[in-house]
Amino acid sequence: MRRSAGPPLERRADRGAARQSSLREHNLAVVCRTVFASPVPLSRARLAAETGMTRSTVSRLTEELVRAGLITERDADDSGRPGRPAVPLAPASGSVAGLGLHVNVDYMAGRVTDLTGGVIAEEHVTGDFEESDAAEVLGRAGELAARLVRRSELAGARVARACLGLPGLVDADAGRLLLAPNLGWQDVVPRALMGEDALPAGVELDVDNDAHIAAYGIAHAAPGRVAERSTFVYVAGDIGVGAAIVSAGRVVGGQHGWAGEIGHVSIEPGGPSCHCGARGCLEAYAGKHAVMSAAGLPATASSAALRAALEGGEPAARAAVERAAWALGIALASTVNIVDADEIVLGTGFVPFVDELRPAIEEQLAVRTLAGPWSSVALRAALPDPAPAATGGALRALEAVIADPASWIGKPASATAAV
Repeated sequence: MRRSAGPPLERRADRGAARQSSLREHNLAVVCRTVFASPVPLSRARLAAETGMTRSTVSRLTEELVRAGLITERDADDSGRPGRPAVPLAPASGSVAGLGLHVNVDYMAGRVTDLTGGVIAEEHVTGDFEESDAAEVLGRAGELAARLVRRSELAGARVARACLGLPGLVDADAGRLLLAPNLGWQDVVPRALMGEDALPAGVELDVDNDAHIAAYGIAHAAPGRVAERSTFVYVAGDIGVGAAIVSAGRVVGGQHGWAGEIGHVSIEPGGPSCHCGARGCLEAYAGKHAVMSAAGLPATASSAALRAALEGGEPAARAAVERAAWALGIALASTVNIVDADEIVLGTGFVPFVDELRPAIEEQLAVRTLAGPWSSVALRAALPDPAPAATGGALRALEAVIADPASWIGKPASATAAV
C-alpha cells in the first residue's frame, strides 16, 4: 500500500509561513520588551547580546519598531572608540499612548501617557458619585475619555488601549463591575454605558479594581519597566479602603481577581456598620468618611481640613487618626501573616498622614506579625498623585502594546523576510 506523501505542498508552505510569522512576532516582542525594560538606551549590539539574537535579526526587527513609532534612535554614542558609533535605542515619545481612567466616589479622572511615561493629556473632575446612577456617571466618564483622546490626537499621539479603574469587585475578563458598595452600583458593564464615541474604533477598554491598577502604577517606573521596589502590599484610603498584593511588579489577583479586599477585613465583629452590610470592617474605621466623622468634621471634608484640625490640637481629630491607625495595623498584620510581605505602601487618603499613622501601625505589626522577631516590615508612602489609578491605568494599557508589538505594526509582505 502506497504511503501518503503528506500534506499538499501549498499547505506545507502555509505552515512554514505561519511558523516564520510566529517566530517574527515572538522576536519582535522580545526585542521590544528588552528595550522598554532597560533603564538606559541600548545599542543594537547590546540588544543582540541580551536577547541572544544575531545582529542582523535585531537590526531588521528594530527597524520595524522604529518605523511603527514604538522605539526611537537617540543621538549616536561617539565615545572616542574606533569604528562606527553606536546608535542607542529607547522608547519613542508622543507617538503611541495609553489612556487611564478612574471613577471614584468623589471624583473621576483621566490621564494619557506615552511610551516614555510622559503625560500627553489629563483631566480631573470633582463630583459626588456616592449612591449614583451608573449610566449617568459612566456616560460622563465616556465624554471625559473622548476629550482626552481628541487632545492626544491633536498632539500627534494615537491612543492604543484604555484601562478603567473602579472601587469594587470587578470581573476583569468580562469587563464587568460586579459590586461597588460606595458607588451603589451592581452588575454594570462600563463599556456599554460610556457611549460609542468614548473611544476610537478598535480601542479596547480594560476594567479592573482601582487599587489593583494604582498599585500596578506604583510598581512600574515607566511603561514596560518595573520599579526598583516592586514587591509590596498597597493600601489606599480614598472613601473606602482598597488594597493590592504586588509581587515583582505583577498584581496578584487571586482565583477571581478579587484579592486585596482588606477594607472588609473584620476589626471588631460588633463594630460600626459598613457600606457592604457587615459590621466592624476596616473601612468603618479607616475609610475617609469614617475618619472625618470621628474627627468631628463633615464626612465630605478634605484632607486639608483634617490636617488643620490635627495641627490645631483638636483631640477628636487626633483620636480619629489614632483609631484608624490601630485598625489599619490589625488588618495589615493579618495580611502580612498570610502573604509574607516585607513592605507596605500607603496610598491615596493616607499619604498626608503617614507620620501620624506610622506609630500605631508599626506597634500592631510588631505585636501581631508572627515572624516579627526575624523579619521587619517596612512602611512607606506612595508618591503624591491625585489620580494614581489613572496613572496606573495608562501604564497598564501600554503593557499590551509592549508585550505584543506585532499586533500594532502589522505584518510584513513576506513573513520569511523579517525573522
